[in-house]
Amino acid sequence: MKDLKRWHKWRIKLIGFGFILAFGLIGYRALSLQVLDHELFEKRAQRQYQRIIQLPRQRGTIYDRNGQVLALSTAVDSIYVEPHRIEDVPGTAKALAQVLTLSQRRLLVKLSKERRFLWVKRQVSPRESESLRALKLKGVGFIKEHRRFYPNSQLGAQVIGFTGLDPKGLEGLELQYDSQMLGERGFLVVEKDGKGKSLGFGDQDAPVKGGTPGHSLVLTLDKNLQYIAEKELAAGVRKARAKSGTVVVLDPETGKVLAMASYPDYNPNSYRSSRPSQWRNRAVCDSFEPGSTLKPFLVAAALNEGVVSPQQKVYCENGLYRVGGRKVRDTHRYGLLSVADIIKLSSNIGSAKIGKKLERDRYYRYLRDFGFGARSGIDFPGESKGLLRPPEKWFEADLANISFGQGIAVTALQLARATAVIANGGLLMEADLVEQIVDNDKAIVEKHKPRTVHRVLSEAVAHQVRDMMVSVVSEGGTGPLAQVPGFTVAGKTGTAQKVDPVTGGYSKDKRVSSFVGFLPAEAPRLVILVVVDEPEGQTYGGLVAAPVFSRIAEQSLRHLGVSPTESPRQMTLPKIVFDDPAPAALPLRVATRQDGTLPTMPDCVGMSGRQVLQTMERAGLNIKLKGSGRVVEQHPAAHRAIQYGSEVWVRLAPPA
Repeated sequence: MKDLKRWHKWRIKLIGFGFILAFGLIGYRALSLQVLDHELFEKRAQRQYQRIIQLPRQRGTIYDRNGQVLALSTAVDSIYVEPHRIEDVPGTAKALAQVLTLSQRRLLVKLSKERRFLWVKRQVSPRESESLRALKLKGVGFIKEHRRFYPNSQLGAQVIGFTGLDPKGLEGLELQYDSQMLGERGFLVVEKDGKGKSLGFGDQDAPVKGGTPGHSLVLTLDKNLQYIAEKELAAGVRKARAKSGTVVVLDPETGKVLAMASYPDYNPNSYRSSRPSQWRNRAVCDSFEPGSTLKPFLVAAALNEGVVSPQQKVYCENGLYRVGGRKVRDTHRYGLLSVADIIKLSSNIGSAKIGKKLERDRYYRYLRDFGFGARSGIDFPGESKGLLRPPEKWFEADLANISFGQGIAVTALQLARATAVIANGGLLMEADLVEQIVDNDKAIVEKHKPRTVHRVLSEAVAHQVRDMMVSVVSEGGTGPLAQVPGFTVAGKTGTAQKVDPVTGGYSKDKRVSSFVGFLPAEAPRLVILVVVDEPEGQTYGGLVAAPVFSRIAEQSLRHLGVSPTESPRQMTLPKIVFDDPAPAALPLRVATRQDGTLPTMPDCVGMSGRQVLQTMERAGLNIKLKGSGRVVEQHPAAHRAIQYGSEVWVRLAPPA
C-alpha cells in the first residue's frame, strides 16, 4: 500500500512535469512567432497577400570634364490599367489608343483580360502623360519611372551611346560602364485578394518604394570642344560630298581625349530611327590605311636609330622607282631631297628608301612602340587593333608600301596617339574617356590618372620631326590650308587609296583624305586628327581635311584661352604640293580670310546655351560658356568689337 501511494505521487509529479514542459514549449513557440521570428513570418504573410513588381534600375549621370550634363535619368510616367475597375472598356481603349499612339484593337483585347494590373506603355513623354491625366480615365493609373535622356541630342552620341528600356546600356560608354552605372531597383507593392488577384491602387498614383541611382561618370570630353569638332566635321564632310568622317582631339601631355566625333551622327533619344552604322564610334572601331600621315613615324624611327640625319640627301629617282617588281611614283620628278624635304614634299620614293635603310624588323618594332597593330586599351567597347602583319611576312615591296602608309591599317585613335608622341617629346600615353567615377554624394570611387606606357623617341628626335612637320604647313608644303593665324602648326597630310572589296586591289577613285597635326608647335596643347572618307572631286588631304583641322584648331584654342604665339597675318597660299599623284591640271580654289572691320559681340543676355551656340555659329565666332541656364552676363558687352585673341564668354545661371 505504501508502495502504491509512492507510485501515485511520482505519477502526479510526472504528469505535472509533462504539463509544465508542454506549456513551456507552447510559450516558447508563441515567443518565437510573436517576437523572435516576427519579421520572418511577417514577410511570409506579406508574400501571401502582396505582390512585388520590380521596376527598372536608375542609372547614374554622365558629365563632361567641366561638370556639364551629357546624359541623365529623368522621372517620367509609365501607364498601367486595372481592368476590373474600368467601366467603359471600348471607350477607354479608344482614348488610350489616341493619346499613346497604340493599336486600339490590341488595347481592347488587353483590357478585356481578367487581370488586376497590366502595363499599357512605359516611360511616356510629358505631353502624353499630361493629356492622359486630363481625361481622368477610371482604372488607368500612373507610376513614376526613370527614363534615360540626352539633353544635347547628337552631341557625343557615338561616345556616350544609349540604353534600352531596361535600362541596360546598349552602346558606347553606357555599355562599357553598365554595371557601375546601374543602381538599386525600385519596386511596387500591390495587395492581393484571397484568390491571388491584385487589388490595385485605386485613384492614387502608384507609390514606388526603394531604388537608388548608380555611380556617375565624369568624362575627359569637353562639351564645347566636342561641339566645335562635330560642327566643323559635318560641314567638311558635306562640302566634300564624302561618305563619312572622323575627328579626334587629344591633350598630348596627358593622352586624354578632349573630343571624338563621327559623322554621320544620330540622336540617342530616338536611336531606333537611325541606322546601326550611325551608332558606331568610327574613331575607335574603324580602321583605314593612313597613307602619308605615317611618314613622320618612319622618319622618327630612322632618326632615333641613327640611320639618317635631317639634312642627309636621298636620291628620289626623278619620280619613278622600281622595288620588288612594283613601281613607286612621286607627284613630281624629284632628284636629291633631304630627309626633312621628304616629309615636307611627301615623297613616296624617299620614304621607301628610308624604310629600306631602317629595315623591316626595326621598323615593325617602332610601329608597335607607337601603338599601331594593337588595341590601346581605351575604356570603350569594340576597339579595333588595326592591321600590322609581322615582319617575316613582308616582302621587299611590302616594306616600301608600309613606308609610305599602304599595306597597314590604323584607327583614328591610334594615329592621334602616335602623333602625340612627337608632340610631347617622345612618350606614348594611355588614352581614357572616363576621368572619374563618382557616387551619389560626388565622392570619387575611381580616378583615372594620366599614365605613360613607355618612351618611344628621344626628346631631341621628337623635336627634329616636329620641325619637319612645321614645314609641311608652310608655303610649298602639302598642308598650308591647315595654318591657324597667330599659331605655328605642325602636321602631315595623307591621301590613301582605298581597297576595292570586289577586285581586291586599290580603287581608282575612292580615297581616304586626312590631316593630323598639333599646335602651338613649340608648346603643344592639342593634337587634332581629321579623316574624311571617300570625298568627291578634290580628294587630297591638304585640300579636304586640312581646312577642317584649321577651323577646329582656331576655335578650340580660343575656347581654351590660349594666346597667339605670333602676330596674325593673312594666309597666302600660292602653291600647294600634293601628297598623291595628281591630274596634270587641277583647278585650285583657295578660300582666303576676309579683310575689313572687326566682328561685334551679339546681345546674348536671356538666351539659353543652345541659342548662344547657334547665334555664334551664324556669326562665325567661338565662345566659352560658363554655368547653365540663361545668360546673365557676357564679355565683351553687346555690340562691342571683338579683338583678335581676346576672350569671348557668357555666364549662364538658372532662373531665381
